[in-house]
Amino acid sequence: MVPLLVRGPAWLFQWRAACTLGAFVQQRTWAGVSRIPGLGGPLVQRGSSSASSQAPEVVLTRERYPVRRLPFAQVSEDDLAALERIVPGRVITDPEELEAPNVDWLRTVRGSSKVLLRPRTSQEVAHILRYCHERNLAVSPQGGNTGMVGGSVPVFDEIILSTTLMNQVMSFHDVSGVLVCQAGCILEELGRYVEERGFLMPLDLGAKGSCHIGGNVATNAGGLRFLRYGSLRGTVLGLEVVSRGHHCGPASQVLADGTILNCLTSLRKDNTGYDLKQLFIGSEGTLGVITAVSILCPPKPSAVNVAFLGCPGFAEVLQTFSTCRQKLGEILSAFEFMDAECMKLVELHLRLASPVRESPFYVLIETSGSGAGHDAEKLSDFLEQVLGSGLVTDGTLATDQRRIKMLWSLRERITEALSRDGYVYKYDLSLPVERLYDLVSDLRARLGPRAKHVVGYGHLGDGNLHLNVTAEAFDVSLLGALEPYVYEWTARQRGSVSAEHGLGFKKRDVLCYSKPPEALQLMQQLKALLDPKGILNPYKTLPARA
Repeated sequence: MVPLLVRGPAWLFQWRAACTLGAFVQQRTWAGVSRIPGLGGPLVQRGSSSASSQAPEVVLTRERYPVRRLPFAQVSEDDLAALERIVPGRVITDPEELEAPNVDWLRTVRGSSKVLLRPRTSQEVAHILRYCHERNLAVSPQGGNTGMVGGSVPVFDEIILSTTLMNQVMSFHDVSGVLVCQAGCILEELGRYVEERGFLMPLDLGAKGSCHIGGNVATNAGGLRFLRYGSLRGTVLGLEVVSRGHHCGPASQVLADGTILNCLTSLRKDNTGYDLKQLFIGSEGTLGVITAVSILCPPKPSAVNVAFLGCPGFAEVLQTFSTCRQKLGEILSAFEFMDAECMKLVELHLRLASPVRESPFYVLIETSGSGAGHDAEKLSDFLEQVLGSGLVTDGTLATDQRRIKMLWSLRERITEALSRDGYVYKYDLSLPVERLYDLVSDLRARLGPRAKHVVGYGHLGDGNLHLNVTAEAFDVSLLGALEPYVYEWTARQRGSVSAEHGLGFKKRDVLCYSKPPEALQLMQQLKALLDPKGILNPYKTLPARA
């Protein structure tokens, strides 16, 4: 490792020296994570958490929530025989095998589907949907089942259509960086595939080891690289969809009547007619089943740094972000924040220790560029300013991939830690950056001891707050104290009730807090046009009543 240029006070020189010497230190910690000397110990993993006792059975969605089954047909033996002819050997009816796909990974909603189908091709998906359309059988499309709002599991007995076996890369162009693949490809595996070829997936999520790219597109997932590479509405070039015989570009979607709309183009510019793929990005499987995706991958940066810093207050977090944008500019790729409560839960449930001294807030900053020396100099100037001015009180820096992943795990695994703390009420909000944390403080005062923990973290650079409230168990009175208060508060700030998680089943009836009645009416009309019988992912995304 090349030492950084020495400029500024003695502590900065010592810190830079630690960056250089850290790799040679052998110890039973996460050795080599560079530290600002005298300000706490290195990041260590204190052992895996003990296995929890057998988790209690999740209450059926139809019993916990006031929802009524729509007049869809029920699967008969004749239906099973017909579906077996479409996907031979891939019709799953074993109750034990159906337990997991009926429950969301947060274990908050549970359906009662008795059939799961595993197609391998778009044509098989088309045949399935054509049959279900004719028989009036409801279908619940499912990818990696990592959603946060109950959108990927059945509410009643809908047929689960899994994309697990649709996991093939169809093509990759090593000049343009355009990847075309089936919808069931796991995001982390796609990341490895394109990184071996010098590129990067424009999307990164904590659930990347399980989530499918088709589900990512269907929910318009945001994630950790949004600040640098933008949303999937910009990086997805085409889809494949079932419709009435139209053709367009990248991303294959199957519509409710079983017609394949092939829009799998690899063109970055195509100004011909309506951009139909945008209808399906973020539609959560209610307008069609995405079967293939064409996505633009940026070049893989050759120099990546991650700083994990402690801040004395949220005002300092905001000022650190402003300074970060000014000083780091084009190399800034992520700016995440978490409060002290998040860190306590990560330490308690996952046995991960903070790499910095205890602080009210923490920020994770990532830079990505093409010149290590250039990036290091900019980062050093930034750190010198924020540490010297008191905006940051402690910090650690990682420059190699293993240690970078260790720092990122503190942020990425917050959701996992929360899920081990009890029942979680989750809110994914877009708010003006300057008001981002006010709601967390508000709720702590409002809920008092009724809540076990009230925490706030998220993508500060995107104005995206993940507000989470934990309790020992689901409590109707606690839910009543949270809703509609959270949504009304957000609406007063002209925010969004769903920044990146989508609406799914849990949030469908709060869409009115972010969209006017005219928009809701148009959405209902689009749904009726593309899925006239309403068989695609019913009870999701759109309000129960117009």
